[in-house]
Amino acid sequence: MRSAQQILAEANVIAVVGASRDPLKPAHTVPRQMLRHGWRIIPVNPFVDEVFGVKTVPTLADIDEPVDLVDVFRPAREAVDVVRQAIAIKAPAVWLQSGIVSAEARRLAEEAGIDYVEDRCLAVERAVGSLTKLA
Repeated sequence: MRSAQQILAEANVIAVVGASRDPLKPAHTVPRQMLRHGWRIIPVNPFVDEVFGVKTVPTLADIDEPVDLVDVFRPAREAVDVVRQAIAIKAPAVWLQSGIVSAEARRLAEEAGIDYVEDRCLAVERAVGSLTKLA
């Protein structure tokens, strides 16, 4: 199992489930920060056409390229289903944002052999590690 820092350092494409258009929500500011630091972000939201100028997809299954990390901004009760979807698209890692914890989602991820982080903020981990994808 890779550490949170290793997952971020090795990821290039991040699918963000629950990405928000609301600039006041972490589900907007966190992926936007990752975008500004050079990660490719694919917002997953069935209710809007775009987030921070990037076209959204309704579900993980609608992504037509490999994803290095699935970042989750949905309630804990939805985490199990998101992990199942991440396993189905062969994502190597799932990250549940701060405040999101699910023992069942963790169990599914571990059984599938994918890296799993929960209750941690992607942007905080990026900043702590001084990580960037910019040259």
